[in-house]
Amino acid sequence: MDALRVLIVDDEPGMRLGAERVLRGTLAAGLDEGSQVGFACRMAGSLEEGRAALKEQAADLVLLDYKLPDGTGLDLLEELAQLESVPLTVMVTAYASLEMAVSATKSGAWDFLAKPFSPEELRAVARKATRHILLERRARELAEERRRVRFQFISVLSHELKAPLAVIESYLDLMRRQAMGPELASYQAFMERSQERIQGMRKLILDLLDLTRLESGEKSRELQDGVDVAALARQILESLRPQAEERGIRLRLDGPQSLPMRADAGELEILLGNLAGNAVKYNRDGGEVLLGLEEGEGQVRVLVRDTGIGLSAEEQGRLFGEFVRIRNEHTRHISGSGLGLSIVKRICALYGGDVSVESTPGLGSCFTAVLNRS
Repeated sequence: MDALRVLIVDDEPGMRLGAERVLRGTLAAGLDEGSQVGFACRMAGSLEEGRAALKEQAADLVLLDYKLPDGTGLDLLEELAQLESVPLTVMVTAYASLEMAVSATKSGAWDFLAKPFSPEELRAVARKATRHILLERRARELAEERRRVRFQFISVLSHELKAPLAVIESYLDLMRRQAMGPELASYQAFMERSQERIQGMRKLILDLLDLTRLESGEKSRELQDGVDVAALARQILESLRPQAEERGIRLRLDGPQSLPMRADAGELEILLGNLAGNAVKYNRDGGEVLLGLEEGEGQVRVLVRDTGIGLSAEEQGRLFGEFVRIRNEHTRHISGSGLGLSIVKRICALYGGDVSVESTPGLGSCFTAVLNRS
């Protein structure tokens, strides 16, 4: 169980000891279900003792008396505002007035507790303060996580774009200098490779747009009844057929002729396209891709099985993260954004489902996406 650090600054020993005893036996609800927070108290009888206690150990919550032997609580309150980690301060006073309240609030006081107060009043203030402190902590953690993710995102994005741009730049420089002679045909391979790199960057940008829209909720969903998953699957396989035939890969569709569900057709196209496209991309020449559709109790199951390079257990554990590219001697020459499967996972979540994989290195993989129909 977590404990908030409380500093009680009051010149009355009985008040300090009484407040400490009440808080020692008090528990506050945490932010997570079932969690509780206790209070670890320290005491000070003057401003100087309060300053010394804060130098020794930071506090999360300060119960600060207004009238002290060597000054007022306002003096310490102004110093607290300069600390790197500013504690939440509750002013405790028997001389409450509007002027004092305004002055204390301007100096950073969060709440007030008028003497004499009952144990229940102190508990209520402590519990309310606890929730405020925990919410602030959670907000800081989320902000730090956003900064970390943003830095990681920019780092990966710059790396993924920098490499193909460098290749295109080198090809253009060779062509500008006519390094292979004046004949245009001599540069055919350079142009084809540059075009492949440009297509890869375009795919990365489109995947980023899809992911960003899904995460932010800005993508307007057009849910319709009767969207035929089987018809969409046939369209996806037909679009992949030229690429598959170049490598002798057979494409098969197994399932009902029609499989209607309430869905956004665009989302299903992205899901089917990423799963089937990967099955072709990471397959072996002369292999096979099976796209299977199954109806369950209120569910649609999409199975995409390939005879490709397969994945190790460690690779399967990382596969659905953002910007995850499985890099080994078999995938070195295969381009991709590393976002496709994370997008598939997010789309499955929109339908109350999930995606999983079973794979054996050297034999192939089977991806299963489960979607709720209603």
